Amino acid sequence: MRKASLDNIDSFQGILERLNAGEVVIGDGGFVFALEKRGYVKAGPWTPEASVTHPEAVRQLHREFLRSGSNVMQTFTFYASDDKLENRGNDLRLSGQQINEAACDLAREVANEGDALVAGGVSQTPSYLSCKSEAEVKDTFKKQMDVFIRKNVDFLIAEYFEHVEEAEWAVHVLKSTGKPVAATLCIGPDGDLNSVSPGDCAVRLVKAGAQIVGVNCHFDPMTCVKTVELMKEGVERAGLKAHFMVQPLAYHTPDCNCQGFIDLPEFPFALEPRILTRWDMQQYARAAYNAGIRYIGGCCGFEPYHIRAVAEELASERGLLPAASEKHGMWGSGLDMHTKPWVRARARRDYWEKLKPASGRPLCPSMSCPDSWGVTKGHADLMQQKEATTEEQLKQLFQKAPAK
Repeated sequence: MRKASLDNIDSFQGILERLNAGEVVIGDGGFVFALEKRGYVKAGPWTPEASVTHPEAVRQLHREFLRSGSNVMQTFTFYASDDKLENRGNDLRLSGQQINEAACDLAREVANEGDALVAGGVSQTPSYLSCKSEAEVKDTFKKQMDVFIRKNVDFLIAEYFEHVEEAEWAVHVLKSTGKPVAATLCIGPDGDLNSVSPGDCAVRLVKAGAQIVGVNCHFDPMTCVKTVELMKEGVERAGLKAHFMVQPLAYHTPDCNCQGFIDLPEFPFALEPRILTRWDMQQYARAAYNAGIRYIGGCCGFEPYHIRAVAEELASERGLLPAASEKHGMWGSGLDMHTKPWVRARARRDYWEKLKPASGRPLCPSMSCPDSWGVTKGHADLMQQKEATTEEQLKQLFQKAPAK
């Protein structure tokens, strides 16, 4: 099995050419969560100003995902629309244009170090939740898109949409560039927050102009694979064609409702007990591949070692191992050099495939009861504002929230 090498790069192979050829494209992981843990992103606003304020941190994370097998460097532009950057008192003194430009430069710099494409990404907006007009919402996407075109990204992604209508609007804007467009919703098998089924969501996105459709975030890998299977069935039933992608959480979420992990009481600061192991990730990669999904990546909670596990599981199909596998024996084989004999005895696939990891938390339940406030676009609780959240507004929310 060959290692990744610059000698193997065909810089003229775009995302659609690769997928049309049946190649497996491996995405990267969740930058906002990874950089929050490292101290460069603030939980709550989740905005990506680190692309300007701490470019070395963003560059290094890109580089680690590339080394682990990622074929796509997605620009760190999640929530980089102006209406989100200034939402609820988030006064950054940085414009969306500044952040988007810096993010594009960092992604391109690292992509050029290996066999990677650059994808510019837009995501859902406070404007949509606040019932702004279609024209106003589309204008927020266009401002980001204009930067992506100036920076000549390889393709575009509309990701993290809870409502298929807003995702359609994003696709309408992005497809005007002539570049390939991917669109992913943060939904589960029950569909979007207006109960539009995954199959119908996918059909609408393909008809809007997306060539690649799928899901990202909010749910665990196996739930996301199941959802994309439903999308695939819907597209095929409608007589349409598309490629499919999946970029799930790195957390187990069997107890989630339709809004996913944001409703879990552990979100976002106590999710670590739910993290998937690298062996879980190999199972996910195989399940996604067997479902006919060829763009396989990750979102919140994914670290580079998770992406390496995906790349290793699909090494036979891809014809190579990632550079990071130099420091990781397949299925724990490197443990044969350990000083302790009982650890050396774990240097085998059979051991890790059958292991049932313990949580080490004897007083904790195996699952949680999600918050179910049942609000979505148009509800008074979701009206956004430029001003900071007031103490009185917080007090009202504290009184409404159930005790944990």
